[in-house]
Amino acid sequence: MSSHALAAGAAPKRRDFLTLLAGAGAAIGGAAMLWPLADSLNPSADSLAAGAPMDIDLAPIAPGQQIVLRWRGDPILIVNRTPAAMATLQAPDVIARLSDPDSTVHQQPDYARNWHRSVKPEYAVMVGICTHLGCLPSFLPEPNPVDPAPNWPGGYFCHCHGSKYDLAGRVYTGVPAPYNLPVPPYRFVNDKTLRIGENPPGTDFELGSVEQL
Repeated sequence: MSSHALAAGAAPKRRDFLTLLAGAGAAIGGAAMLWPLADSLNPSADSLAAGAPMDIDLAPIAPGQQIVLRWRGDPILIVNRTPAAMATLQAPDVIARLSDPDSTVHQQPDYARNWHRSVKPEYAVMVGICTHLGCLPSFLPEPNPVDPAPNWPGGYFCHCHGSKYDLAGRVYTGVPAPYNLPVPPYRFVNDKTLRIGENPPGTDFELGSVEQL
């Protein structure tokens, strides 16, 4: 198995993906994690750049782990959320700190407009670009009383200007970022294969239609 190289996206404001490697691949268990993707599952680099769908084998991703890959030049975050992580998404004290807890702003397809912002509650699929200035937020899933913010329940933190998101990519109030992290079009081919770039049957959504990418 070989890895898809992480590289800067098409927008000039996006920072070097070395920043992403430094923090966004941390697993809930505390270890840094970037999972290699099988070339046999995915189309060529040219096809991906043109927006071709991309299949991901989820079987190797343990609960609590995140992988980061590139689709159409954007970093795509895929997280296998633990039951404890999913519980925080419905915790009243966390919801009260969010700017758009019900995902009313068009930052996701309708099939991901729910409390977990995904097709299946255990799997998060998001574009890892902060909606403030396009930085790459770090994956900091472990609860912490003081770091990177008081009573941190776990989520994403943008070190550039302090924007915060929960483990569903919902943005906090009182931070520079105005919107939740975008969710790309995707569907499950089977229980353990996720296809990015293709909607479930009977639905229609384009990533370019979101309020801000």
